[in-house]
Amino acid sequence: MHSRRIASWLQERFSPGDRALLLYSPGIEFTTAFSACVYAGVIAVPAPLPGRYRHERRRLAAIARDAGVRVVLTQRGDLPDVEKWVAEEGIVGAVCHTTDTGEGDPDAWTAPEVSPDTLALLQYTSGSTGDPKGVMVTHGNLVANVERMADAFGNDSGTTYGGWIPLYHDMGLIGLMLPGILCGNGYVQMDPMSFLRRPYHWLRMLDACGIGFTAAPDFGYEMCVRRVTDEQLAALDLSRVRFADGSEPVRADVVTAFTERFATAGLRPDALIPVYGLAEATLMASGTTGRPPLLTTVDATALENRVLKPATTGTEPSRVLIGCGAPTGSDVLIVDPGTGEAQPDGRIGEIWLSGPCVTAGYWENEHATDATFRAHTDDGRGPFLRTGDLGALFDGDLYITGRSKDVLVLHGRNLHPSDLEYELRSQHEELEGLHGAVFMVGDDDGADIAPAVVAVHEIRAHWGAERLGQIAVDMKQTVAREFGVPVAAVALVRPGGVRRTTSGKVQRAAMRALYLAGELDTLHLGEDQLLTAALAAHRRVTGR
Repeated sequence: MHSRRIASWLQERFSPGDRALLLYSPGIEFTTAFSACVYAGVIAVPAPLPGRYRHERRRLAAIARDAGVRVVLTQRGDLPDVEKWVAEEGIVGAVCHTTDTGEGDPDAWTAPEVSPDTLALLQYTSGSTGDPKGVMVTHGNLVANVERMADAFGNDSGTTYGGWIPLYHDMGLIGLMLPGILCGNGYVQMDPMSFLRRPYHWLRMLDACGIGFTAAPDFGYEMCVRRVTDEQLAALDLSRVRFADGSEPVRADVVTAFTERFATAGLRPDALIPVYGLAEATLMASGTTGRPPLLTTVDATALENRVLKPATTGTEPSRVLIGCGAPTGSDVLIVDPGTGEAQPDGRIGEIWLSGPCVTAGYWENEHATDATFRAHTDDGRGPFLRTGDLGALFDGDLYITGRSKDVLVLHGRNLHPSDLEYELRSQHEELEGLHGAVFMVGDDDGADIAPAVVAVHEIRAHWGAERLGQIAVDMKQTVAREFGVPVAAVALVRPGGVRRTTSGKVQRAAMRALYLAGELDTLHLGEDQLLTAALAAHRRVTGR
C-alpha cells in the first residue's frame, strides 16, 4: 500500500518513462520508492546520497543531468542535504519529493502497461565524473537474472536474503533485495557503515536473522578475516548461509582465508561461491554452487602470453587463480579483442556475453552502446556485449585475469596490476588492509612521456618522512624483484586516497588522471627525475 500510494503521486505528475533519482539513507524507504517507480511506470535511477567530497557531488550531478531526471525521491531525514546539493549543482527541471510524508492515494493507482522490453531502471556505472553511463535494465532483464541466480544458487521461496551492500549498487538491489522479495522469504538490510565499523555485525545479523544467502565484494571477506576476533567467532553459527563473492576481482588467498577462518563457526567448505558479473549483463554472468571454491595454480609465464596453463610440479613462477563457475546468467565467448577471433579453451581473451540478461545499452549514448553492446566476431557471429574483462574458459569454469584497459604491456609481456598491488600488500606490512593502484603513464593517455609504471598506495599517516621514503624505495625493489619491472614513481597517500567504486573496485583510470594532473594529495612521492621533468612539461602544455 505504501508503494502504491507513492506510485499514485508519481502518476498524477509524471508520464511513464520519466526518470526518478532515488537518494536514500539505508532503510526500507528505498525499497518502497523503487517499487513505487515500477508501479508507476517511472524509470528508477538509484544513486548514492551526495557525498562530502567534491568529485562525488559532481558525479551525482552528472548522473542527474545525463538521465534527465524529473523528480528526486528522498526521505525527510535526507531532504536538507539533497536540497543543498540540488542548489549547489544547479540541477534544474526536477522537483524534490519526500516519500515518507503520506502524500498520494493508493486507491487512485492504476497498473501501467509493461512488457519485458520496458525499462525498469538506469544503473549508472562507475565511469569518470564527466562521463557517466546509465545501463538500461529492462523488466525482462531483471526477471531473467533473478530467476537464473535463484536456480544457480539453489535458493527457493524459503530462502531469506540479507546483506550490507547499498541498494543503489546492483549487487545489493538485483543480487539481494529483488530476489529476496520476488522469489525468496524476504530481505534484511544492514547499514553499510555498520559493517565497515564492525564486520562482525554482518555475520551476527546473518546468524540472528536466519539468513540463507548473502553477497559481498572480495574486500568484505578480507575485512572479516582481519577484524573478527576469536571471541566473536565463537558466538557465530554460519552453517545455514551461502555467500557469493564477486563485484571485484576474487582473490584466491582471501577465499582460502575466509573459508578456513570461519569453518569453526560451521561454515561449510562449499558455502563461499566465487561469481562473475557486471551491470551491463544485469548482474550475474557465472557461478557454480555445490562444491568448494576451485583454486587452480597456473604457469605465470604462460599467463603473460595469454595462455591459461596449469603449472606442473616445480614450475616457477606460478600464480593461483580462482574459477568463477560455469556461465549461468549469460552465454560466454572468449575473443581476441584485436582480431575478433573466438579463442579455444585455455586461451585468454576478452569476455563477450550474449543472452536475455544482456541489457539494452547505455541511456542516450548510441556511440558507446554500439561499441560495447553490438560486437561481432570475425566470422560474423553476434551481437555480443564486450565486457572489457580478460579471462579464459577452462574445464567449464570461467577464470578472470584482469581488465583489458588496465593491463600493463611491457616488452611484450602482459602484467595485471592487481597482481602487483597484491604483492606489495603481502610483502609490506605497512600497506596491509589498504588499497593501491598500479598503472602506466605515457602509453595511451596523450602525454608525451616515455612509458613508465606508477604505483599509488594508501598508507597510514603516522610514519615519519624518513620511513615513508624508505617504504617507497622498498616497494620499487619488490616489484623489480618479483616481476622484473622498473617502477618510475611511488606515491603514498592517506587511507581513502585511492578512488574506488561503490563496490570497492579500484578506479585506476581515475588515479592515473589525478597523477598526470598533479592532483594527488601525497604523503610521499618518490619519482624518477626524468619522469618528473616530463610531467612538468606535460602539465605546462595542458595548463594543469
